[in-house]
Amino acid sequence: MRSEIASLLAFGTLSASAQPSTSPSSKGTVACPRNTVFRPISASQWVKAASPGWNLGNTLDAVPDEGSWNNPPVQGHVFDDVKAAGYKSVRIPVTYADHYVGSTPDWTINSTWLKRVSDVVDMATSRGLYVLTNMHHDSWRWADVSQPDANITMIQEKFYQSWLQIGKTLGCKSEMVALEPINEPPGSSATDAQNLMKLNDIFLKALADSGGFNGRRVVTLSSLGMGLGNTPLFTRPTNITNPWAFQFHYYSPYDFDFGAWGKTVWGSEADKATVLADFTQARGNFTDVPIIMGEFDASQLNCEAAARWKWFDHVVRTASSLDISGFLWDNGLDNLQRETGTWRDAIAVDITMHAIRGANNSLADSTTDVSATVQNSSAYIFHKVGDNVTDQQVPFLLNGNAFRSLSVEGTPLKKGTDYDVSGSTLTIKEKFLSKYLSPTAEPGTKANITRTFSAGAKSQIEIVQWDVPTIIQNTSSASAVSSGNDLWIPVVWKGLHRVAAVKIVASDGTYVFDDWTQWLPPLQQGRGTYGNQWSFDFDRLTITNSALQAVITSGKTTTFTFEFYPRAVGNGNYLNYTLTP
Repeated sequence: MRSEIASLLAFGTLSASAQPSTSPSSKGTVACPRNTVFRPISASQWVKAASPGWNLGNTLDAVPDEGSWNNPPVQGHVFDDVKAAGYKSVRIPVTYADHYVGSTPDWTINSTWLKRVSDVVDMATSRGLYVLTNMHHDSWRWADVSQPDANITMIQEKFYQSWLQIGKTLGCKSEMVALEPINEPPGSSATDAQNLMKLNDIFLKALADSGGFNGRRVVTLSSLGMGLGNTPLFTRPTNITNPWAFQFHYYSPYDFDFGAWGKTVWGSEADKATVLADFTQARGNFTDVPIIMGEFDASQLNCEAAARWKWFDHVVRTASSLDISGFLWDNGLDNLQRETGTWRDAIAVDITMHAIRGANNSLADSTTDVSATVQNSSAYIFHKVGDNVTDQQVPFLLNGNAFRSLSVEGTPLKKGTDYDVSGSTLTIKEKFLSKYLSPTAEPGTKANITRTFSAGAKSQIEIVQWDVPTIIQNTSSASAVSSGNDLWIPVVWKGLHRVAAVKIVASDGTYVFDDWTQWLPPLQQGRGTYGNQWSFDFDRLTITNSALQAVITSGKTTTFTFEFYPRAVGNGNYLNYTLTP
């Protein structure tokens, strides 16, 4: 019988110079106890049982270690909260890059870290949650095959040895545990794709060599970057014996999902058609293979609520109609507040669960025309300090449902007294609103009206008294900020604790970033991107170091206009901050 390495060479999956090590530490397989239960299932069965899924992001994948980023080490109660919300599975991203205690040829992974991974997997499966786990940020830490100077021999050797050890660690887990070789592998060329396909083959070979139940375990495979655009570069393994599903990630459209270039609207017929076209193309490429959307999200930190709810409803509903199962990306800031078990946007979760079941969701309406100079949203009732309180009309997209009830903290509102209904529009009465709003009321969120319908998810109207936030100073020198640091601007919020967009204009009228945005609609021209040039926190606005450096390099005094909700040309709801070089 040919050796395993010879078999790989014969099928062209490894070059002779990139053979995985066969040192003693690499030999042997994990043998499972006789009473271990593993019921082989197809990839289709696994994907169906795991829908919908949730990601334990910024945790075991944090660099250099769990707890290094914005989340504490995970505890079992987090999985209780996830299951209680209706999720059936957890994707557990893991970064191994900082946990190697040996180098070539064995690439030994710290046994304590492997046990921690195993224990977290058990936390989830013991609660009845299916698990998908991977190698995550290793994709850019050491396994980037697209780099011009990439040591492909080293990457292939390390990849095999890593998955051999991970496979032995997880080999006796039940069929509920599925494996994914690597997250969002960089690259764009046919050569990059060929190298990735070799890693996919090496992953499968390592699983087979590791023993346990891994030769029958469900796996997911993907193309470069896990984006749909690179799907044509994917090649199916010719000798795969594991049941497998194809995985892609979906953060589209980029400008809406990532707070770029001032795009704070979504939901036009063209927007919806794009999602359908994307998912139909994916399904068309894999007519006989299960598909999972391993990550998707539109962050509540930078997406307006009504637009976000419409996006969730359409993305989840469209994916489900094509038998594509989704895993919500959650970095611990966007969705579940893990210490308290509170969902930051429970409406989006409710929408997801009903859309998965095929129920029609009634949704808050909002502006969908990107060229509009005023952006409205029935997720809110905004009242400006100094204005008199009046009746407020709140339109909805009923989608075949009817209004059932309105309440505030469990107390029902009275039709005819507190509100009226005409078709798909609610009118919230001045008498009711005056309990919370007045010309002189303190700014901030005053109450949330919960709306229920004859079917589908609940919705919410947030009552907000607003004024323009304040800052202590509005000018400084970019050069005065310590090297490598961001500029933090303390802010006193006076309404929603959100920045909608930031316009960045030099003293000569030019746009410092992305000058092509001059061709975009009025509320997008000259706007920067969340995380790249600006961000915000509980008590501060932020101009990033990269933006500071751009101002210094340009030699031009630059004004950053922080815009807030409600958004409208000329409504004055913004702050200017001026930076000299």
